[in-house]
Amino acid sequence: MIIKPLPINFKTLDLNLLRVFDVIMSEQSLTRAAHRLALTQPAVSNALRRLREHLGDELLVRTGPRLVPTSHAKWLWPQIREALNQLEKAISPDPFDPGVSTTPFIVAMADATAAELIPALSKIFEGEAPNASLRVIPLTTRDPRKLLMENAAHVAVGHFPAALADLTAKAQSDDLVMFDHLRLFEGEYVCVMRRDHPLSKSELTLEAFCQARHMLVSFSGRPFGFVDQALAALGRQRKVAVTVNQFATAGRVVLNSDLLTVLPKHFVRVAGLAEQLCIKPIPLKLQPVHVDLLWYKQALSSEAHEWLRSVLVRSAKNVLDAF
Repeated sequence: MIIKPLPINFKTLDLNLLRVFDVIMSEQSLTRAAHRLALTQPAVSNALRRLREHLGDELLVRTGPRLVPTSHAKWLWPQIREALNQLEKAISPDPFDPGVSTTPFIVAMADATAAELIPALSKIFEGEAPNASLRVIPLTTRDPRKLLMENAAHVAVGHFPAALADLTAKAQSDDLVMFDHLRLFEGEYVCVMRRDHPLSKSELTLEAFCQARHMLVSFSGRPFGFVDQALAALGRQRKVAVTVNQFATAGRVVLNSDLLTVLPKHFVRVAGLAEQLCIKPIPLKLQPVHVDLLWYKQALSSEAHEWLRSVLVRSAKNVLDAF
């Protein structure tokens, strides 16, 4: 379909159309956009049609059940989004004062990450935002984008290699990228066992590692993790006897068993397990394990959530400085 553009004149442009365009781009659905805007779907469709005519571009093309933005729409949206944000702040400023705010913040992270970050984070909240609340929910996936889009959590902290690779690929192909991320720190994993384990008295070889019985920490419950991927690349595998979804559980269980497990090195220390467990280097080369902060762009543009991200960065720095 070829759209003949109207003479481009900003003075004649209904700025309400830009607000509708912003919400449609965010929701990728006319039905959801209509719900957010408290309009009927025909009204939203009509607004989109008018903007298409004004700009001379389809903007969004239906592909099956999805609305796919054109290259021009993807180029235009960030600028419109920023302009709308600036306009909203100018007309209805909502300054965030952590000292008096009662904002509830929700952060998704695994128990190991929480053990590392929460002590410093809670001190910052106590000193700077004593009336705000912090709720940490369990991270049960390596791809928390759905969780963030549904606003079940404001930010997620963890190791998200597949999700970040997908976001990078989309950015490189000029696709719409709805999320942003920030590296907090690089984690190191170690193999741990009880101090009098038969393997504790000598160097842990790859052969001994593979022959031992392991407890795997898996958020999804799948008995296969990044260590198993690295072993598979060598044509090897280990014996995963038990799978749990918390690092704390794994650490406590191996204290009283012949199981081995792999834990973040910082977690072993902050959880008070270093003196109770035997810590060994994992006898194979692993890719660096990055701990990243991930958030949904459209949901977290307020000063409150900018503050939340900043204190998470500060908390991560405190963890690194402590070791």
